[in-house]
Amino acid sequence: MACRISELVLKCHDPEVLARFWCEVLDFIELDREEEGCIEIGPREGFGGPQPTSFLIRNDEPKNGHARLHIDVNPTDRDQDAELERLLAAGAKLVDIAQFAEASWQVLADPEGNEFCLLKARLDPL
Repeated sequence: MACRISELVLKCHDPEVLARFWCEVLDFIELDREEEGCIEIGPREGFGGPQPTSFLIRNDEPKNGHARLHIDVNPTDRDQDAELERLLAAGAKLVDIAQFAEASWQVLADPEGNEFCLLKARLDPL
């Protein structure tokens, strides 16, 4: 076992509208809401199940070349450092997006430059 997708993050103009839409499409529910305009939706059983949750984050700026959607992955059978080594060996590149030094995640890009995050928490394999 390696990684599995745990969260999808979508920057959008109207998180309320997209949360309602994707809850309907996927039969998800609202799991969490943060003051800064973030809404987490996901399966009824909540975070950590076989399906990823989705974070809808308010962003009024137009798309500027960065993907509006990125994947967050969690290691399932090793710690974050070991998984980072494995992903780098597979062709991922570290990306500096000016994240704060104490961040619990690593930002990487796949061989085509699509950004994704390697989170610290380890999830049990399916």
